[in-house]
Amino acid sequence: MSAEITAANWPLPTRKKNALRLRQLRVQSKMRIGSFYRIVLTGDDLQGFTSHSFDDHIKLFFPDDASGELRLPEVGEQGITWPEGKRPTSRDYTPLAYDAAANTLTLDFFIHPGGVASDWAERAQVNDPLVIGGPRGSFCMPTDYPFQLYLCDETGLPALGRRLAELRAAQVSAEVHLMIMADEAQSKAYLPSLEGVTCHFLPAGDTAIARAALARLPIPQQGYFLWITGEGSRVKTLLDDLTAQRQINDSYLRGVAYWHSK
Repeated sequence: MSAEITAANWPLPTRKKNALRLRQLRVQSKMRIGSFYRIVLTGDDLQGFTSHSFDDHIKLFFPDDASGELRLPEVGEQGITWPEGKRPTSRDYTPLAYDAAANTLTLDFFIHPGGVASDWAERAQVNDPLVIGGPRGSFCMPTDYPFQLYLCDETGLPALGRRLAELRAAQVSAEVHLMIMADEAQSKAYLPSLEGVTCHFLPAGDTAIARAALARLPIPQQGYFLWITGEGSRVKTLLDDLTAQRQINDSYLRGVAYWHSK
């Protein structure tokens, strides 16, 4: 199949829109996996939830630390209308798995000090409430590119894990490379399986080493898809290298800033 793919007919990623909706959910269960808390949410509002892509994001809304108040917007035909005053703290997270039959949504929270969402996950107990919104849209990437590269740090591991599950389910025959800028032991404890892929573990936070690793990696002239996520300035640097120095077609290059260094 891959031999028949040409520059003229590679499948392009597509976008799908979802109806905007806020959902009031509650914690069903919580467990720790490696450096993550896995929290399963449920609730009547979850019915009809959709997530079409492995790197979709939903928005989690957290109450004010001092007052406990959670001021939410109204969602109507004209979009979102926020009440006057301070907006709630929110964070974007990957919907790891949605089970319509069980009416559950699974999220994984990377554990780190000083994070609003991480602190919430640390304290979370069964039946605690959580309000989510989205995903508003999906960037859907076909699974059958002959060459695929996924580079991320800890924050991208849930999306990466979901993508690897998609590739296994589709029985894809492809050359798949992972570059993970995180602790090797913790990452292997989190990811369910690395069978059938080539995995490179890189020092966390070292942009220079990541740039050098990308520069050494042979990338074919066609039939590829590259996914780069992590800290914003690092993602931009790596994307610039790929497009300017490697002449990568940005139609088959996905870069997302999952967080920004302060």
